[in-house]
Amino acid sequence: MKIDTLSIGSKCPDFNLKGVDLKNYNLKSFTGKKALVVIFSCNHCPYVQAYEDRIISLQKKYFEKSLQIIAINSNDDSQYEEDSFEGMIDRAKEKEYNFPYLRDDDQSIANAFGATHTPEIFLFDSERILVYHGKIDDNWLEENKVKKQYLKNAIEETLAGKEISIPETYSLGCTIKWRN
Repeated sequence: MKIDTLSIGSKCPDFNLKGVDLKNYNLKSFTGKKALVVIFSCNHCPYVQAYEDRIISLQKKYFEKSLQIIAINSNDDSQYEEDSFEGMIDRAKEKEYNFPYLRDDDQSIANAFGATHTPEIFLFDSERILVYHGKIDDNWLEENKVKKQYLKNAIEETLAGKEISIPETYSLGCTIKWRN
């Protein structure tokens, strides 16, 4: 079922997914943004939960500088009921998400990206070319002990039109729950 993960320099696969706000989103929804972060996410993963506030902060900090973050939940909700669309709506409200949270029911988008974990980060530049892939930072458990902010640095370099100093890190988190 799995295909290879997108490599640095790849174009962003298009998508058409429903968000928890009941609107549909695709790549054109974010035309004009200098950077697009796609995060494969879910509700039940402790890694995602540990990073939610950091993700919200990144969107808040860089939104005016033309960054858009989106989160996509591709998990099989028959295995994890809390990852259902209704659960996603509740989680987005509870945490006050300031970015679209989208449902990939048939898992085709996770497959197109070659995503394997939650959270797994794909950062695209203004041309929607992949410039960073991996994790958010070097300490998922204790934010105050983070030494390397991989995603934040890649966002800043992208927005400044610079080459990404660390374009790839390994993803850390729960595995995406695939349908049988």
